[in-house]
Amino acid sequence: HALGYVRGILETEANSATDNPLVFPSEELILSGGNFHAQIVSQALDLLAIALADLAAFSERRIERLLNPDLSEGLPAFLARRPGVESGFMIAQVTAVDLLAELRLLAGPASIDSVTTSANQEDHVSMGLAAARKAYRSVQGLERVLAIELMCAAEGIEYRRPLKAGAGVEETWSIVRSYVSRLEGDRMLGPDLETLTDAIGSGALSEVSARYDVRDD
Repeated sequence: HALGYVRGILETEANSATDNPLVFPSEELILSGGNFHAQIVSQALDLLAIALADLAAFSERRIERLLNPDLSEGLPAFLARRPGVESGFMIAQVTAVDLLAELRLLAGPASIDSVTTSANQEDHVSMGLAAARKAYRSVQGLERVLAIELMCAAEGIEYRRPLKAGAGVEETWSIVRSYVSRLEGDRMLGPDLETLTDAIGSGALSEVSARYDVRDD
């Protein structure tokens, strides 16, 4: 619902006349107004950053359930081939937590940080550009957290074989595996993370997500 609200605001504003003043030549009329003020856009983008931080928090907690042997119902600690000798995805979760901390900082609102400019002509400034930059960075951070979760989830499925997951999960697993191979032992996960993050950003998983979305909108 938050994402739908933000999209509605942005689409409305993108299709609105925001000049100041508004000029109507056929009527020889000029009307002065505050239509250029982007406060509602700034507030919507602040809301987006908050929603993205929450999504990352949900994702990080799912990562914890996959890696913590007290919660994972039989999966090896940190999904390592040799727990206690190898680290598995331990540091990947640390990365997710660091990203989540940054996302929570980015969730702080820019829209309330008005500073007067232009010799007091613009006495209340929306800080919309700052809100947009924060939202953009939040999207990038969330993509990385989700990539870490997908890497862990794909690995967890390997340990449950020959059992099969649902159709959507299996299709997602296949896509993830087309970008990232199974963890045969400790290796640098940075390249895998970047590859899968780029895939998420390009929409590689969007079709599967849309096809199996069971929400009643």
